[in-house]
Amino acid sequence: MSKENQKSKFKIQSLGKRPLTLLSTIIIMLLIFSAILAPLIAPFSYDEQDTANILKTPDSKHIMGTDKLGRDLFSRILYGAQISLAVGIIATLVAMIIGVLYGAISGYKGGAIDNYMMRIVDIIYALPDILVIILITIIIGRGFFGIVLAISIVSWVGIARLMRGEVLKLKEQLFVESAKAIGAGHWRIILRHILPNTLGPLIVTMTFRIPAAILSESTLSFIGLGLAPPFSSWGVLANDGWTALRFYPHLLIFPAIMIFAAVLSFNIFGDELKEAMDPQLRTGGA
Repeated sequence: MSKENQKSKFKIQSLGKRPLTLLSTIIIMLLIFSAILAPLIAPFSYDEQDTANILKTPDSKHIMGTDKLGRDLFSRILYGAQISLAVGIIATLVAMIIGVLYGAISGYKGGAIDNYMMRIVDIIYALPDILVIILITIIIGRGFFGIVLAISIVSWVGIARLMRGEVLKLKEQLFVESAKAIGAGHWRIILRHILPNTLGPLIVTMTFRIPAAILSESTLSFIGLGLAPPFSSWGVLANDGWTALRFYPHLLIFPAIMIFAAVLSFNIFGDELKEAMDPQLRTGGA
């Protein structure tokens, strides 16, 4: 193992010893487990109404209060984690698949094909993301898969650019030339030789795309174009709370805290992971 690889391995192993990294990892894991175990943790169902406790402030029975229909806010936030995290993860995975394949083909082929494919990326990249998402959501519908598809369509272009750049560097390496010399096909070279060497940057990109997708869904829901009731993503809950902010601030504060915690934790984790995997960042660019 080379000296640089030993440094990289040591840096990644010591990643969990950093306070910010450890804290962000704990928060992310808590959010994921809360979403998975929501049916077991939540004291009430996400759509269970209690007309005797409408718009209650936090107390011992409803630790985050209730909404205008008497539904327990804590339970709805737990179930909302399922939807918000699912949108973020699935939309990111779809965008990664599209972007990786598109960028790999563009970078590997080069020439006129690369130029044509990148002009398409430039056109899509120039469009305002939120407006495109809103337009697609209106056309397809406000369902879960409509929102995931809309976010994926605007997210893959940045991944395609990253992948193209990595492929342009890697395809000139000796191991790729050796694979060509022994008669390996194009797809075999891309999937078996080039793609594994791009996993580091792609994983880092994924940690940034997940919170961006969560924020996009929250924004859509906040302006009333997200999931339809009675679903309770964090964005839907924030939209409901905004209308009663003056008299019942808890309805907005708690969903907003969840969105903030998720986005910040993923971004911190992504920053730390990027630094651990990039030798230039570790050495100050020397």
